Amino acid sequence: QVQLVESGGGLVQAGGSLRLSCTTSRLTFISYAMGWFRQAPGKEREFVAAINGNGGNTYYADSVKGRFAISRNNAKNTVYLQINALKPEDTAVYYCAARQLYYSRSSSSWNYWGQGTQVTVSS
Repeated sequence: QVQLVESGGGLVQAGGSLRLSCTTSRLTFISYAMGWFRQAPGKEREFVAAINGNGGNTYYADSVKGRFAISRNNAKNTVYLQINALKPEDTAVYYCAARQLYYSRSSSSWNYWGQGTQVTVSS
């Protein structure tokens, strides 16, 4: 059974940084685009960032461009999300996801999901 396990969330002050990690198992990692989504209370899950299988292409939501950076280590079956200059509106549960071959900004088309990690930004 494929598993995605996120870590690295927490409580941080505005302007601070966090690094989220997502480690996968039982997945042909390089064959999957990896992505991060987030969901704030009362809101729909939204696309944050994605990276293709070989790490050569990255994609970001406009709201995080320039502050977030996605990367992956295919030898470790792990994807990362570096989050800088955090804002209170970044507060959400952050989910890691895997999608075969290509990324999509639509959450419904992703194949596998992690359980999520909470990021809370205080003002």
